Amino acid sequence: MTRRGDSIVNQYRYEENSDLKVLSFPEMTDEWLDFVANCRRGIEHEYDIVEGPMADDKIWNYVEGFVEGRIPRDAFWGLVRFSYPTHQIVFCTEKALGTITFERSDSYEK
Repeated sequence: MTRRGDSIVNQYRYEENSDLKVLSFPEMTDEWLDFVANCRRGIEHEYDIVEGPMADDKIWNYVEGFVEGRIPRDAFWGLVRFSYPTHQIVFCTEKALGTITFERSDSYEK
């Protein structure tokens, strides 16, 4: 949760839809880095759902350095080699959002 105060966790049910275009990255790879960098540059993609490693603040700073040309690709991989990102699923379109249904909220006090 967070150390800053109370937290609320929402739980959703996901119903798979095989008509959706899904892109999945099991781990951080060159393909993942290029995709994230292109998104940062504002380049649109065609996927309804994107799933994979989430760049935390530390990794995101390295991605920014890569996008801006301050960090070469090989240096990026050296910097993140011992990082263990969390996993995320991004619902990018209205059609994708139609696959989830709110189930409940839980509050956690600090």
